[in-house]
Amino acid sequence: MEVPCVRAPREDGEAARRELAAADLIDGDFEIVVEDGWLYLPVTDPAAVPGEFDVVDHDVPARETQTLPADQLGFEPSYERLGEAAILDEDDPDRAREIAAALVESDLPVTTVLNKASKVKGQQRVRDWEVLAGDGTEVIHREYGSEFLLDLAEVYFSPRLATERHRVVEQVRAGEHAFDMFAGVGPFAVPMARRGAEVVAVDVNERAIEYLRENARRNDVAGRITAIHGDVRAVAPEWSGWADRVVMNLPHSADEFLDVAVSLAGEECVLHYYDIQHEDDPFGPGTEVIRAAAGEAYEVEVLTERVVRSYAPHELNVCLDVQLTRR
Repeated sequence: MEVPCVRAPREDGEAARRELAAADLIDGDFEIVVEDGWLYLPVTDPAAVPGEFDVVDHDVPARETQTLPADQLGFEPSYERLGEAAILDEDDPDRAREIAAALVESDLPVTTVLNKASKVKGQQRVRDWEVLAGDGTEVIHREYGSEFLLDLAEVYFSPRLATERHRVVEQVRAGEHAFDMFAGVGPFAVPMARRGAEVVAVDVNERAIEYLRENARRNDVAGRITAIHGDVRAVAPEWSGWADRVVMNLPHSADEFLDVAVSLAGEECVLHYYDIQHEDDPFGPGTEVIRAAAGEAYEVEVLTERVVRSYAPHELNVCLDVQLTRR
């Protein structure tokens, strides 16, 4: 059966497999095959594969020994994986329970099944959950070699942004001062610290900061992360002019905090600004407000314009990587 695969030279195959596995992109429903000196690694989401890899359609066999949910259900259920948890978005409670039972009984490494019970809500962007299998809403997620403990009922987290986070983290150099303005449980902060940066991470959600501190310990970077519970506007004055890099992953309202981001910037600073904009002009509004916030204090150079994902019909989640250089 032809499925999307990463094609890598055989001698580079193990390194490619490890990186894709760390991002939870290996499709366990199909076998990894070697042909004519190439390794073909089936992937679950070709759009999420880092750009340095070659993605092709290739004929690979299904894993015959693995019992999958569809084998029991007679249809392919829709779900999202987060560590050993499966996340459903089912309105029919009977169907949700049926899918949950099939997931747990399958050969997939799933021990917890959660069904979305509300929309994302409130300043902290959390939602209600129905626990269909397992002990609760706390999960362990692994991403590009980092491990994150989090409770989905108490913090916001999106595994779909793993590739984007990795893209940003790959730019970080040892010794940098990195400031994460809306840090959550640390999916930017922890890997930046693992790259050797000194990181200040702020969030208004106290439970997120508690998990961030635990995740810093789990990944042996507690000594390089200062985790602060509070409003970044109140925290920023203590770190004025300190940052070489600022992450602003609050796409619905990051523009309201650009004055704070500029106050954090040192002589040179890269700003990672996330935004939601119409597809007709996804980058113009963000560029305009960044230039306005920088004023006469900084020269502004747009380094990267990147579409992260589709957000809604005709709306895109985008990132602008911007270099600020003090005049």
